[in-house]
Amino acid sequence: MTALPIGSENPVYVIAEIGLNHNGDLELAKRLMAVAAQAGANAVKFQKRNPDVSTPLAMRGKMRSTPWGEMTYLEYRHRVELGRPEYDEIASYAAELGVDWFASPWDVDSVAFLESLGVKAHKVASACLRNAEILEALKATGKPIIMSTGMSTIDDVDRAVDILGKSGLVIMHCTSTYPMPPEEADLLNIPMLAQRYGVPVGYSGHEPGLQISLAAAALGARAIERHITLDRTMWGSDQAASLEPSGFARLVRDIRIIELAMGDDVKKIHKGEMEKIASLRG
Repeated sequence: MTALPIGSENPVYVIAEIGLNHNGDLELAKRLMAVAAQAGANAVKFQKRNPDVSTPLAMRGKMRSTPWGEMTYLEYRHRVELGRPEYDEIASYAAELGVDWFASPWDVDSVAFLESLGVKAHKVASACLRNAEILEALKATGKPIIMSTGMSTIDDVDRAVDILGKSGLVIMHCTSTYPMPPEEADLLNIPMLAQRYGVPVGYSGHEPGLQISLAAAALGARAIERHITLDRTMWGSDQAASLEPSGFARLVRDIRIIELAMGDDVKKIHKGEMEKIASLRG
């Protein structure tokens, strides 16, 4: 297994979650990838579905207003899904930009699809954490797995870890409210999960602004994932909880500053303090 560079010996691994914010447009997806890379992200992440398999039966025939007109929810799911030619180009462009790319598969078909593209890792979406069939398929790939924990109890997380194992596993603390209010952040879950499972723990955020994600980095999150968009007013269910390019760039910049500021646990006199000793202590 080729491990991702996520852990205490590595800088915080920053993931730009493009998800479905591309609205089925490859060129928009590539613009978001370029923005993420320019900001200093380590990876970009998408979502992959076979809509005919993953769309709940009760939702398929419901009508939805979209920028492309009225259509059923199943038609909408097909409309925003990228196919093999688009993902081939995404893989090539990610290599050109020098960023990792992977996706959250929402069904077993999509696990196989992503494997055929040679992704270096997989992401478990919070909505799929209780889906043993998907977890088993992901385990069988032998690839590193990043697992979000929104909408889940600690018993749910225990069962998922039992299936996936701990080798190559990264757990992401997450609250799946869009957008998430600060009182639902529960950031102290980060050190708790790290102690409980002994694997790298990160944070996947859906809050407005940067403060909570930055606090997660200070609490020891080894990966930070945030949705990215060109404009929060764009159509799409995740846009409002996303960061625009300037916000995402500030997030990466401030994470790197926090990393420098953390230092170590050895109390010492720094070089900048030496000149003050004579004048202030006599």
